[in-house]
Amino acid sequence: MGIVAWAVFGLVAGAIARMLVPGSGAGGLVVTSMLGVVGAVIGGFIGTQLGFGEVDGFDIRSFLIAIGGAVVLLAGYRMLRRG
Repeated sequence: MGIVAWAVFGLVAGAIARMLVPGSGAGGLVVTSMLGVVGAVIGGFIGTQLGFGEVDGFDIRSFLIAIGGAVVLLAGYRMLRRG
């Protein structure tokens, strides 16, 4: 996927991750969007390393991996902000 597609993919993943992770907002739309994009990339990298296959297109598996990465990153961000 291209950069723009990854960005859109990450924005959607970040929005869903924000709904799944309990607590107050992580800092607004910009922070959530950035965490979603970075989380999608990290989730794709980890998924590839664990043998889930290449994340090179838009399918449900790639989407779930991106959401998982965004959830982990968002939860970690919120834990760091609290402490």
